[in-house]
Amino acid sequence: MTENAQQQPTAPSTELPTQYAPADVEGTLYERWVERGYFAADAKSDKPAYTIVIPPPNVTGSLHLGHAFQHTLMDALTRRKRMQGFEALWLPGMDHAGIATQNKVEQQLAEEGKSRHDLGREEFVERVWQWKEEYGGRILGQMRRLGDGVDWDRERFTMDEGLSKAVQTIFKKLFDDELIYRAERIINWCPRCLTAISDIEVEYQEDDGELVSIKYGEGDETLVVATTRAETMLGDTAVAVHPDDERYKHLVGKRIKLPLTDRTIPVVADTHVDPEFGTGAVKVTPAHDPNDFAIGQRHGLESITVMDERAVITVHGPFEGLDRFEARSTIVAALRSQGRIVAEKRPYVHSVGHCSRCQTTVEPRLSMQWWVKVAPLAQAAGDAVRDGRVAIHPTDMSKRYFDWVDNMHDWCISRQLWWGHRIPVWYGPEGQVVCVGPDEEPPGTEAEGWKQDPDVLDTWFSSGLWPFSTLGWPEQTPDLEKFYPTDVLLTGHDIIFFWVARMMMFGLYAMDGEVPFRTIALTGLVRDQFGKKMSKSSGTAVDPLDWMNQYGSDAVRFTLARGANPGTDVPIGEDWVQASRNFANKIWNATRFALMNGATVEGPLPDPAEMSATDRWILSRLNKTVAEVDAFYDDFQFAKLSDALYHYAWDEVFDWYVELSKTTFQAGGRGAEVSQRVLGEVLDVTLKLLHPVIPFVTDTLWTTLTGGESVVIADWPADSGFRDEAAEKEIEALQSVITEVRRFRADQGLQAGQRVPARLTLDGTALAPHEAAIRQLLRLQPEGDAFAATATLPVAGATVALDLSGTIDVAAERKRLAKDLAAAEKEKSQATAKLGNEAFLAKAPDNVVDKIRGRLAKADEDIARIQTQLDRLPQA
Repeated sequence: MTENAQQQPTAPSTELPTQYAPADVEGTLYERWVERGYFAADAKSDKPAYTIVIPPPNVTGSLHLGHAFQHTLMDALTRRKRMQGFEALWLPGMDHAGIATQNKVEQQLAEEGKSRHDLGREEFVERVWQWKEEYGGRILGQMRRLGDGVDWDRERFTMDEGLSKAVQTIFKKLFDDELIYRAERIINWCPRCLTAISDIEVEYQEDDGELVSIKYGEGDETLVVATTRAETMLGDTAVAVHPDDERYKHLVGKRIKLPLTDRTIPVVADTHVDPEFGTGAVKVTPAHDPNDFAIGQRHGLESITVMDERAVITVHGPFEGLDRFEARSTIVAALRSQGRIVAEKRPYVHSVGHCSRCQTTVEPRLSMQWWVKVAPLAQAAGDAVRDGRVAIHPTDMSKRYFDWVDNMHDWCISRQLWWGHRIPVWYGPEGQVVCVGPDEEPPGTEAEGWKQDPDVLDTWFSSGLWPFSTLGWPEQTPDLEKFYPTDVLLTGHDIIFFWVARMMMFGLYAMDGEVPFRTIALTGLVRDQFGKKMSKSSGTAVDPLDWMNQYGSDAVRFTLARGANPGTDVPIGEDWVQASRNFANKIWNATRFALMNGATVEGPLPDPAEMSATDRWILSRLNKTVAEVDAFYDDFQFAKLSDALYHYAWDEVFDWYVELSKTTFQAGGRGAEVSQRVLGEVLDVTLKLLHPVIPFVTDTLWTTLTGGESVVIADWPADSGFRDEAAEKEIEALQSVITEVRRFRADQGLQAGQRVPARLTLDGTALAPHEAAIRQLLRLQPEGDAFAATATLPVAGATVALDLSGTIDVAAERKRLAKDLAAAEKEKSQATAKLGNEAFLAKAPDNVVDKIRGRLAKADEDIARIQTQLDRLPQA
C-alpha cells in the first residue's frame, strides 16, 4: 500500500445518494485517477515490475466490443497487480494501419475530385498526418470512458520517431544478417488497395463461379484442362500431367497449340499433378498461380504476366483493356465459338480469397518484393514455447501456434503504399543496393542517380516490435531495463498468426534471445447472445458506448469479464448488461445500508470469541473467496472469478449476512458493535476484490466507506487464513430452515409480508441463538394462547410448526392440491403408456419421443412436489 493509501484523510461519510448514477461519477472519477498519477509507472521504483503492452488499435478505429472485452481483462490484471504492490505498467498506443489509413485519406481526396498522385508522395503523406491529428485516435478517448488504467505519458504510435528508428534498426540488422532479401515471387495482390498483402490478410469465402473445361491442341495431340479462371490462359506456358499417367505419356515433351493465341506450349510431367482429379491435366500459368510458379521453376518455364496492377488484361489484342471478370466471360465465349469448350459447370461454388480490408477478390501475381527469411526466426519462436520460457494459455491453443510457426513461409514485407515505414534501401546508378541504418546517410542523391525503394513495410513489421520498441529500443533505456520482458500478452486467438508469432520472432532476435512476454493469454471473440458473429448487416453489431451510456461502464465490463472463459468465444446480450447494472445497484444499496447502520473499518477486527456465528461464517467465506479469486486470476479464469465474486457478494453478503445482521443492529450492545466492524471489513475487502473488474462504483463506495484516498492504490486483500467450518455449517442449517419455510409459504400462496403464528423447536440444535433472526426473516409471530399447529416442517434438526388457520382455508387448499395431483398422475399415465408402446416408439421421430420423456419427468416432479405439500397440511 502506498503512503497515500494508508492515510485516512477524511472521516467516512454515512451518506450516499439513494441511487447510483454512473454518468455522474465515471468521467470525473477517471480524470481524477489520471491527474493523481495512479497509472503512471516509475522505472526507478524498487517494486517488482509487471508489464502489459496494449495490442495497438488502428488509428482509424473506434472502440468495439472486442476492444472493450480485451481491455477490461487487461485492466483487471494491471489494477490487481498495482494493488498487490507491483510497479504495474500498462502501455497504450496505436498502429498506423497502413492500408486502412491510406484508404481513408484517398476516399477523402476522391470527394475533392483528386487522387494521391495529384498531390505527390510527400504532400500525400503530410495529408495523412493531418488526418491522423484531426480524426485519428478517437479510440483513445473511448478507452478513457471504459476506464482503461493505462500510462498515458508513455503513449506510443508506430510511426513516431522512436518506433520508426526501431523499425529501421531491425531492418538493417536483418538485411546484414541476410534474413531480408528481394525476390520475384507469387504474392497476393489486391487490385483495389494496389498492394501486396500477406497470406494471413486473405480471407477465404465460398463464391459462385464457373468451371469450364477447355480443349488444348489439335487432332490426336489434344488435352482437356479445367479452370475457374479462364482469363489466365493467355499467360499459360505449359500443360502439366503426372509422369506415371499412361494417357498422356505420348504427349510429354511435345508442344501443343494454345487456343486464342499464336503460341505453342510444351506438355511437361510433374508429380504435383493429381492424375485422379479431373482430366489429370492442368494448365500452367507461372505468373498468376503459386503452384504453377513452382512448376515453372522446376521446368524452366517462361512467366508471362497478363494483367496489370488493377487486374486489367494487358496482352492479346481482342482482350486487352478488359477487366479480369469481363475478360473471363469474353474469353469463354470466344472459346465456345471455336468449339473449344467441352464442359461448363455453372454455378460452381469454390473457395476464393478476398482482401481482408476491402473484400476485393485477391489476384495471385508475380511480383518483385521484399521478404523475411523466417525459418531461423520461426524455429526460435517455437522453441521458446516448447522449452517453457513462454506459456500459452489455455494450453490447448499451443497446437495452433505450433501449426503456424512450424510451417511458416517466408514473409512478404513490402507494400506498394505511401503511408508507412519506407523501406530503407537505396539503388545506385550502377546497380548498387545499399541498406541504410537510422544513423547513416543515404549513399547519394537523386541527381547522382540514387533512388530509395518506393515501397513501405507491412504494418505487422512495425507492430511486431511493439513489446520492446515502445520501451525505447534500440536505446538501452531505463524503461527497457525495468519493464522488459513484458509479463502477459492478452489478445484474441484470431491474431496468433498476424501478431503473436511476429512479436515472438522479432523479440527473440532483437533482444538476444530474451522472450517478449512470459505468458500468452488467448481469449475468444465476442458474439451475440445466440453465439453468432456480430455484424452490421444483420443488425447484431453493438456499439459498447451505447451500453455504457445506458447502463454504465462497470456493467459492460462485468458482463464481458463474466463471459471470459480462456480461448472461448463470449456471447453477450443486452439483458446480461442490465443484470450487471442491477448488480452494481445492489452493491450500492448494500453499502448504503451498512453506512446507515454504523459499519466501520476503524481498528482491528474483534476477537472471534466475541463474534456471533454469523460474523464468523461471513469472514470464513470471505477468506475462502479471496483465495479462490487469487487462484482464478493466476489461471486467467476471468469468468470464474467474476462468478465467484458475484455469488459471494450478492448471495452471501447482501442476501444473507446483511439480512441476518438487521436483528443484531436492532438489538444494539456489544454484539452490534462487533457486527458493525465485521460488516465494514467484509465490504472493504469485497469492494477491493471487485475493483479491478468494476472500478468506478467500487472506488466511489470504498472511499465513502473507509475515508481512504482511492481503492486504486489500496492494498489487495490477502487470505488471513481464518476459517470456521463449524460456523459455516451452522449458518448453512439456518439458511436451510429459512429457505424451506419460505418455499412452503410460497406454495401456500402466502404474501411475503404476511405474518403467521409459529412455534419453533430449536433446543439442542445450533439454531437456538438464531430464533429472533428466523422469526424476523420469515415473518413468524409468537404462537399465542390459541395457537394450533396446522403444518409442521422438520428441517435441519429443528421443527417449525405453523398455524395457518387464520391465513388459508385448509380444506380448500387440500382440494386444490388433490385436483393438481390427479392431473399430474393422469399426465404420467399417458406418457408412460406411450413410452411403453413398442409400435409407437418404432414410428415416432426422436424429437417426439424425447418430448414425451420430458413430460414424464415433469409429471414425476409435480407429483413429488404436490404430495409434499399435502403431507404438510393438517387433515381438514
